[in-house]
This record gives sequence, C-alpha cells and structure tokens, in this order.
Amino acid sequence: MHYKISIIGSGFSSLAASCYLSKAGHEVTIYEKNTTVGGRARQLKKDGFTFDMGPSWYWMPDIFDRFFGDFGKKTSDYYQLDKLDPAYKIFFSDDTITIGDSMEKICAEFERIEPGSAVHLKKFIAEAQDNYDIAINKVVLRPGLSPFELVTPETAMRVDRFFKTISGQVRKKFKNPKLISTLEFPVLFLGAKPSKTPSFYSFMNFADFGLGTWHPKGGMYEIIKAMKALAVSLGVIIHTDSPVEKILVENKKATGISVKGKHITSDIVLSGADYHHSETLIDEEYRQYSEAYWASRTFAPSALLFYVGFDKKLKNIEHHNLFFDTDFEKHAQEIYDVPQWPADPLFYANFPSVTDNDMAPDNCETAFFLVPIAPGLSDTPELRARYFDIIMDRFEDITAQHVRNNIIFKESFCVNDFIEQYNSYNGNAYGLANTLSQTAFLRPKLKSGTIKNLFFTGQLTVPGPGVPPALISGKLVADLILKKVKTNP
Repeated sequence: MHYKISIIGSGFSSLAASCYLSKAGHEVTIYEKNTTVGGRARQLKKDGFTFDMGPSWYWMPDIFDRFFGDFGKKTSDYYQLDKLDPAYKIFFSDDTITIGDSMEKICAEFERIEPGSAVHLKKFIAEAQDNYDIAINKVVLRPGLSPFELVTPETAMRVDRFFKTISGQVRKKFKNPKLISTLEFPVLFLGAKPSKTPSFYSFMNFADFGLGTWHPKGGMYEIIKAMKALAVSLGVIIHTDSPVEKILVENKKATGISVKGKHITSDIVLSGADYHHSETLIDEEYRQYSEAYWASRTFAPSALLFYVGFDKKLKNIEHHNLFFDTDFEKHAQEIYDVPQWPADPLFYANFPSVTDNDMAPDNCETAFFLVPIAPGLSDTPELRARYFDIIMDRFEDITAQHVRNNIIFKESFCVNDFIEQYNSYNGNAYGLANTLSQTAFLRPKLKSGTIKNLFFTGQLTVPGPGVPPALISGKLVADLILKKVKTNP
C-alpha cells in the first residue's frame, strides 16, 4: 500500500527522510516556508560572493558516504570533496595552534606546546575512535524509544563513559590550557559545555583528528543541492514558499496539513521543522511537551553571524579559524549558566575562498564570522554593530592587518532571524544540547505519543544537533514510518 506523506521543512533531516520514503514507493511531498530548500543550511549569493548561511564544517564523511550509498550513489556523483590541510587554526592571546590533516602533524603540534603530550593524545584518540565505532554503529542508529537501546555489550563495558565528562577526562591527561581548549572544542558542536557532556562523546575528537575536516567545492550548500537532486530523482515533490499553518487532526489521527488556507490530505505527516514550533501547529490538548518542558531544557547556543565580502585577499588566515584569545570558561558561563551577551566573546571565522576560488571574485575574500551566544537574548541593530566592532578589532590585531576599509558589504543574522526565518525556539541555532539528561531516549520523540501518523525529525529529536546526526535522524524516522506502514497498514 502506498501512502501519501507530507513533510514540513526541507533541511537535511527532511530531505534524507523524503529520499528513504520515496524509495520505498510512497508519494512524498515537501512543504518549505522559505524560497529555497535547505532549512538552516541555506546559501547567500551576493556580488559574486558565495556564503553558507548555516553549517560550514564537513566532518564525519563516512556518514555522508553511507547516506548516498543507500541509494546506489556516491558523494562524488554530486560534488567534489577536498580534505583541508590545515584543518583549522586556533588563535590564542600568545600563540597559535595549527591542526594539520594527520595525527602525525597534530601530535607534533601538541609536543611543541606540551612536551610528552603526544603519548596521551594517541591514547585519548584511540579511545575516542572506540567510542566513535560504538556510537555510529550501535547507538545513534537507534530511534530513542527505550533506555535499553543504550544497553549493548559494548556500552555495558564502558558505562563509566556516560557518567564522566569530556572536561574531566581531558584535564586528567593534559595540563596546558591551550591543549585543553583544543580538545574540548569539538563537543561544542553537540551544544553543551564540556563539563556537562559525557566523555563517551569524545567520539567527536576522533571525527576531528582521526577523520579530518573536509570541504565540498562550492560550499556546504552543494550537499543540499545533491540531496534535493536525489530526492527529485526518486519522485519527491518539493514546494517552496509554502508555510504550513496547521497540522490537521481527526479522532487523534493526523489527516493532513493546511498550507496558505488550503487543506492537503495526507496519510502521514512528518515535521522536520523546529519541534516546539511543530507542536504549536496542533491543538494544545495533543501537544506532548508543555511550555514549561521547553523552558527547562538545555538548548545549544544561538549565534550572531556576519557575512562579509572583502575586496582583497586577507593575510594570516586559514579556511577555518577559531579565536580563543579570551576566556573560554567565562564565555561558556555567559551562554549556559547566566545567559547574557558575552563580555569578551570567543568567535569563529570561516574563509572558504582561501581554498575555493569560486566562492569569491578574483582577489577578494568571502568571510563568515560567528559569535556563539545564549538563545533568547535581546537582539537589536545596535548590539549587532557593537559586536561586529568587537570582533573586528581583535581580528585586525591578531592577524596583523587592517581590513575594515576593504569591506564591500556585510549582512548579519541573529536571534530574531532564527525565529522569523526558521521558527526556532528562542532563536536557538543548533537545537537541544546533548547532555546526559537529553541523550537518546530522553530527547523529544520521533513519533508522536498523542496523535497517530504524526512524526518528527531534526536536531531537537534523536540523535541530536549537527549535520551528520540530521542525516541519521531522517533515516531513523523513515524507518519508523516504514515499520508502521508494514505492521499497521
């Protein structure tokens, strides 16, 4: 029996789910509120400059390979992938750490900073690789329906890794604060403080040092274009400029959606939009999670973003750059413990045109600056301007160059934009943090417990924030839907 399935949103998880569901023979249609597909992974093109508006790090290439492989395809069928060397550079107040494209180069850099640390690093990454193998092959491919999903022979032998923290494990072996920050950085992709993140998540360190940092030529949006092309080839229909106003429910069963006042009958509804927003599309009596529930969750940060075009090539930079020249701990507290605009923010700067000439006009530079901030903060033009000045002062000082007069244009994106363009709860950028109390079965469910035939996917549900987890989330929810169709047609 073929089902008519309506999907809300067109981010990574929605596109992934649409491919699996259409491949199984169902009639799948995506409804996207914005003018282009991609969700938070949209693209900005202006005056010959190309910007990824959202995700900019390509980690865990095996997850992308596995996704396209499920359809008899390869990433190379759609885009060119290059490994970056160096992967990234970290600027401290008195030194710079360069992360190369191999463990040998990284170990040499650690030894330069802290003699003897390479031995500890190799052991740490070996354990991180062990965690990665378990996480990717045993844990994250489960739909978060039961706590017993976490109980495998492998996790039972390593249960302590769920109750110890990344921060604790790192600080036992490394004493130099620069190396500590370098090793604690990758778990920020999971949206929580290292002191609140289980040490099992050190698999992110293997993703970083072991698998490396890659760049799809043309930018991360090439992945979205590839997934869209695959979806369309499988028969998926995509409607943009189509905001969903209501999820239709009859007798506790999802029967369709309302788009611009038009009722669209559906056998199954899947929302890849913000989970909180998705539940506002149904009557309050059917919502699984109260406002108090959402307010009590630990959310990953929001972000203040700047997209800047420079009329010259910049010096002393790499493709990815982290500016850790201020207090890492203090900024983390200002995001999670006492939410406020940071006094001295860490920030990230991405210059894809350093390695990809097509992303900027000749002799120009495409720049993407990101300041992590707490969600829900006041967002005004004055604050955006103030923080642009703060980070540009430091950028010019640390990289020893003057660049302000070379700015052709700049555009910003912050809390208000996340809310307006993505219906993001409190303007969060990355979803729910992966803390111990928000892991696996403790996250919002893929399947509604109150409405039949209603499902969810994306970074607020299983397995969590990040692009590879979004691909996995799409597969997990598609598997649940296909199982439901098979057992209860």
